[in-house]
Amino acid sequence: MGTPSNRAMNLAHFLTQTARRFGDRDAVVHGDTRWTWRELNDKVSVLAAEMRRRGISSGDCVMLHSPNHPEFIQAMLAVWRVGAALAPTNFRLTAGDVAVIAGVCKPRLLMVHPSLADQVPTITAAADFDCGTMLVDGQGADAIGALTDDGPKLGDQSVTVGQHAWYFFTSGTSGTPKAAVLTHEQMGFVTLNHLCDLMPGTTENDVSLAVAPLSHGAGIHLLPQIARGARTVIPVSQGLDGEEVFSLIEHERVSNLFTVPTILKMLAEHPAAGAHDHSSLRYVIYAGAPMYVADQEHARRVLGEVLVQYYGLGEVTGNITVLPPREHGRARPEGIEFGTCGFPRTGIQISIQDDAGTEVESGVQGEICVAGPAVCHGYLDNPTANAAAFRDGWFRTGDLGMLDAQGYLYVTGRASDMFISGGSNIYPRDIEEKLLLHPSVNEVAVLGMPDPKWGEVGVAVCVPCHGETIDPDELKEFLRGKLASYKLPRQFIIWDELPKSGYGKIVKRTLRTTLLEQGWPPVRPAAGRSIGDGGR
Repeated sequence: MGTPSNRAMNLAHFLTQTARRFGDRDAVVHGDTRWTWRELNDKVSVLAAEMRRRGISSGDCVMLHSPNHPEFIQAMLAVWRVGAALAPTNFRLTAGDVAVIAGVCKPRLLMVHPSLADQVPTITAAADFDCGTMLVDGQGADAIGALTDDGPKLGDQSVTVGQHAWYFFTSGTSGTPKAAVLTHEQMGFVTLNHLCDLMPGTTENDVSLAVAPLSHGAGIHLLPQIARGARTVIPVSQGLDGEEVFSLIEHERVSNLFTVPTILKMLAEHPAAGAHDHSSLRYVIYAGAPMYVADQEHARRVLGEVLVQYYGLGEVTGNITVLPPREHGRARPEGIEFGTCGFPRTGIQISIQDDAGTEVESGVQGEICVAGPAVCHGYLDNPTANAAAFRDGWFRTGDLGMLDAQGYLYVTGRASDMFISGGSNIYPRDIEEKLLLHPSVNEVAVLGMPDPKWGEVGVAVCVPCHGETIDPDELKEFLRGKLASYKLPRQFIIWDELPKSGYGKIVKRTLRTTLLEQGWPPVRPAAGRSIGDGGR
């Protein structure tokens, strides 16, 4: 007799429950579009029925390639309602990038925004897509919007524990992207944990603003809003428009939003922050990359004590630590130049381990490893990646950090960011934090570049504040006495901007490639850019 499969709650059931309780309240706002929970629920059921008619069934994969839009939300919930797995992609990716992702997850149906229609031939050549293509937004035979709300409807289909719900593709890695497998019951825990640790007290009276792509962290942030009946506001602009963001915060009385440090920094520095009432904000949540102390403190001064930081990877669905508003400004241990990312999330265990997998004492740097119900079920069809990512049941983040005596975590760097210069291990974050204390430096990235004498040397690529200029020699002197001599960057390069991913992260891999293409090591400053020798 076989072991029975336990049922899990279908993620779309969050919508079913909320539509029953708050059917006439607004669910999604986008420009002049305002959908109630009942309308959203009906639209999801009609789309799920159309997916079933096209042949999508439990366990199939559906790819969603679109910017933030009401029909993005409709599509993701319909995929779950029919029992399929969602593979959302960042709309800023190239057609070739999306095609590679399609080759990994093998979707049967493509849902794409009309603005990206020119990418369809490249994407559909990478997988069968035997259930066709549907347009997110617009009208026509294959458009979601052409479906009428009074058409055939499909309810929440049965799903079991371990059933795939979301293929969360890792960003910022080299080579073929990996799909972290997120399941219905795992995402149910993540939703509960977000409400417990990030946004306690969230109710149907709250309002969320989606300023980051719903294809990744902002989409996960959406689930707690649906579970509690809090409406979601989607800006009309596809890019970040500070004036629009703060206008929406004021007029919609936005109480929470999810963002990443680069976006939060831009919003806090935008003049609109001082021109609009943002007193409704309760939780401004940021994650995805470390936020430098100088930027963090400025955002606190502008927005008030509403910042909530969390540390987490896609593979742990953002659920490793939390730093609530009351903990911002916590004193740092001696020798640590940057702040904590908080304490372990409810239900999550953190272990700092050495290269052999042995747990180290508090105050000692090692690899951050985690365990708990938020950890993904591994990578899709990738046993090699699974073997590298899991050790003795622990998920290895690849990040370096330490725990203090009270259990607060300090992320000291990314293992892959470390470079070796003259036999010494150098971690860029400490250098970056100190450079950002210079009044003329707005952004910075430090990385190791090839050097025939030292093996690698540190290079600091800096972006000046608006209207400011940066003298590389001045930066070198600014750092003297603040860093050990072997940590001083060999070169200081001044650029107008740093390359960023579609998720707002600084991409050091692109930086390195650009420097090599420009003929590293530099002989003379490129036009419009300055280079200085940091010495050693």
